[in-house]
Amino acid sequence: MAFDLDSAREAFESSTDFTVGLEEEFQLLDPASLELVGRFEDLKAAALRDPVLAESVAGELISSEIEIRSGRGADFADAVVRQRDRRRRLFALAAEAGVRLGATGTHPLSDYRDQHIIETEHYQRLNEELRYVAWRNNTWSLHAHVGVRGADRAVAVCDRLRPVLPILLAISANSPYLDQQDSGLHSARSETFMRTFPRCGVPETFGSWAAYADYLDFLDRTRSIVEFTQVWWSIRPHIGFGTVEVRICDAQSTAAESEGLAGLIVACVAQAARDEDEGVALADPPGRLIEENVWRAIRWGQDGDLIDLDRAETYPAAEATTRLAEWTAPARAELGLEIALPELNGAQRQRRLIESGAPREEVFAATVRETVETYAGEVVA
Repeated sequence: MAFDLDSAREAFESSTDFTVGLEEEFQLLDPASLELVGRFEDLKAAALRDPVLAESVAGELISSEIEIRSGRGADFADAVVRQRDRRRRLFALAAEAGVRLGATGTHPLSDYRDQHIIETEHYQRLNEELRYVAWRNNTWSLHAHVGVRGADRAVAVCDRLRPVLPILLAISANSPYLDQQDSGLHSARSETFMRTFPRCGVPETFGSWAAYADYLDFLDRTRSIVEFTQVWWSIRPHIGFGTVEVRICDAQSTAAESEGLAGLIVACVAQAARDEDEGVALADPPGRLIEENVWRAIRWGQDGDLIDLDRAETYPAAEATTRLAEWTAPARAELGLEIALPELNGAQRQRRLIESGAPREEVFAATVRETVETYAGEVVA
């Protein structure tokens, strides 16, 4: 077996509740044209001069993408401090190398067929296995890891968050463009990634660690995967870290949105764990019902309606953040988490510009200015 499930269970049994790790993916851009440039290998080599960046920078499939990782924070506040320091270093490194960084779920200008898959064993294996599915996946996202003690409890948290995932997607939507055109969607990233990758999207309920371990064992025995990370669900128990990893959100164009969204994710994981500990009844809607909200989040984001699955009634998606804030109030009070997100998310801001007649180059340039000004503190002319 390529992974040790006994050690994986122990990772959860020895985990600490509500430690936090943040992972943010950025586009590597030509400063003049804002087209994607394949400079990851250059930046990775330069990052080796900085001991902090050397451990925090990672590749993500294509050479025009880079990921920055906070590492394990004792809590959310600690993870944010760590991530801000790493971002500052990364943006300074990129500027020195003549590269600009962007943060939207998809890139509106460059052709995916021109991108190069990085030369690592992992991604070259995916290249051979997935072919077009890998080539087409030029996407950028935000991931958050939250420590959850206990293997069965971690699986239960994932089960409880299934109906919450589309709500987080609607809040995070930030990718109206695909294939160099307005897709008409709010999260084209999700349509590209979730509809094409195997073992992706919102998983079914597992119910126990044993069931989840049996699933991984099945995939291993049937030679369906060689690494557990090839289970690309929108939420998963990360067996290497002893965390619940939430993976459904688009990359965020501003630092405040990224941090606010990550804080909301942490609050949701903590509240789900609290509900499990207190014996709150599990809401376990069929996947076909959750899928309706996934589609609504992809298509209309916060400009549309979501479905209250308990009542079979719709409500404005603009209320999504407020609803999650109300549900997570007990956990947020315990952890000292305040949630601050703007009224309009990234997709909405871009759509307002699109509706005003702005060309995609102008729309994207506006998001890049937001990114550089808020993540790095540099004012772009």
